[in-house]
Amino acid sequence: MQDPAYVKKAFARIADRYVLTNHVLSVGTDILWRRKVARIVRRWNPSRLLDVATGTGDLALEIQDLCPQVEIIGSDFCAEMLDHAARRGLEKTLVADALDLPFGAGEFDVVTVGFGLRNMASWDGGLREMGRVIRPGGHLLVLDFSLPANLLRNPYRVYLNKVLPRIAGLLTGQRDAYEYLAGTIERFPSGQAMVDLIERQGFCEGEWIPLSGGIASIYTAVRSGE
Repeated sequence: MQDPAYVKKAFARIADRYVLTNHVLSVGTDILWRRKVARIVRRWNPSRLLDVATGTGDLALEIQDLCPQVEIIGSDFCAEMLDHAARRGLEKTLVADALDLPFGAGEFDVVTVGFGLRNMASWDGGLREMGRVIRPGGHLLVLDFSLPANLLRNPYRVYLNKVLPRIAGLLTGQRDAYEYLAGTIERFPSGQAMVDLIERQGFCEGEWIPLSGGIASIYTAVRSGE
């Protein structure tokens, strides 16, 4: 799993250029992925939503724009990233560790996490803690990178490990942080393996939605229990 001290320092170092770099590296496709997530959330019609590892607020802001009636809280353990989220218009932010959320059981209808679960010290622990704060019958949504299982797999891995860190290094001056992030994608479970991981942590009805040929994926599940 990941080293939380290194992850926090890495994200603090790239916070100022994080949004721009993401858009450049994905050629803007990350915006479309987040819009799809927001449309899924709108169908669930929640009253209260927590966006864990919200970072600079990209996903939470997309949901906030499409679902203005929803109370949205964005949490992250990196204060520097949250400062950007607040300045960009995310109304409620909170510095918090995803493995020890300062909320009671079942407080939220929906919990989302975009490109954050992969960086947690424990994927199992993060999912269990998110499940704890979701009401029974509420929804979890995970958006993250994945490795394609088709002909894109090898070209994408070359881009991921060779090209992406160079471009990100030029944009942020922090090439090592993006070398680390590329490595996490290689190790992160995807597809049915991720669905199985989620369902082992107290969820059911897991679904996998591959995006852009499988270079990213949306996973949804329902919190089990009465």
